[in-house]
Amino acid sequence: MSTLTPTIAFFGTGRMGGNMARRLKDCGYNVTAVYDAHAPIAAELAKEIGAAHCPTLAAVTAAADLIITVVTYDAAQLKVFAETGDSLLTGAKGKTFINCATLTPKVHAECDRRARAAGASSLEGCMASSIPQARKGTLYLMCGGEQATFERVKPVLEKLSTALRYIGPAGSAAQVKVLVNMVMNINTAGLAEGLGLGQALGLDLNMLREVFLQTGANSQVLKTDGEDMQNRAHDCYFSGAHAAKDSGIAYQLGLDVGLKLPLAQATKEQFDRMLTLGLGGLDKSGVAELTFKGRHG
Repeated sequence: MSTLTPTIAFFGTGRMGGNMARRLKDCGYNVTAVYDAHAPIAAELAKEIGAAHCPTLAAVTAAADLIITVVTYDAAQLKVFAETGDSLLTGAKGKTFINCATLTPKVHAECDRRARAAGASSLEGCMASSIPQARKGTLYLMCGGEQATFERVKPVLEKLSTALRYIGPAGSAAQVKVLVNMVMNINTAGLAEGLGLGQALGLDLNMLREVFLQTGANSQVLKTDGEDMQNRAHDCYFSGAHAAKDSGIAYQLGLDVGLKLPLAQATKEQFDRMLTLGLGGLDKSGVAELTFKGRHG
C-alpha cells in the first residue's frame, strides 16, 4: 500500500468493525468493500455506506489497498489468513492489513508472518475501548508490527483513535492488550464481589459506590460498570464471553512463562461460570449476577 488516501475494506462488520467503517466513511475515506461471516450484517452495512458486499475473502482483498479485520477468536483469524483456499492473502501482494482483535499474541505474530510471505504488510491494532468510541473515532489503539507500516497507515489510525501508541514488533501490542484486559477483568470481578457483599450487609449501594469513588477502591471499572451492577443493567459493550476468552489468554501466558496468576485464574473461572449459566452474552458487568444474593449466585 503506497497511496496517500487508500481505499479501505473491512472483514468483520459487527458493532466494532461496523462502527469503524462508518467512522472512516464519515471522514472521507473510500470504504469500498465489507464482509462478515454473518452475511446480513455486512449486506446492511454495505447498503448504508455505499460499499460492495463481497462474496469471498479474496474479493475483499481485491477491492482495497488497506484491509481492516475485526475477528473475535484465534481460529477465525487464522482461517481468514489461510495459506490455501479462499483467503484474505489471495492476491495480497502490496496490500496492508490491520488486525484489531484481542487474540493470542502468537496468532498475531503468525498472521504477520503469513502476510509478509504473501508480499503484504500487517499491523496489529489492538483496541482498548468500546462501541461508542469506535463510532466517534476515540479508540485507544495499541499497534504492533513494523514501524514503517505503522507510520504509513497512521493517518487512517488517527481518524479512529485519540490515543494511538506504537508498542513494538508483531505480537507485542497483543501482549499489552491482554494485560490490559486481564487487569480490567480482575477489577470487574472484584467490584462485583464488593458490591454484592455490600448489598448482603444491608449497606446503601449508592453511598458505597461514592465511597469507593473517593478512596483506593476507585477504578475505571467502577465508573463504567458499578451502577450497572447495582441496577442489573447489563446491555453489552464488552461481553462476559469475551472477558472469559481474554482472561484465559492471560492465564495461559502466565503459565507459558512459569508464573502462577491466582487472581487471573479466579477471574477466568467467574467469567467461565457466566458462560455455563448462559450469561455470556451479557456485558462483563453481568458477573455481578454471580455475587449478589438472590440472583444467580
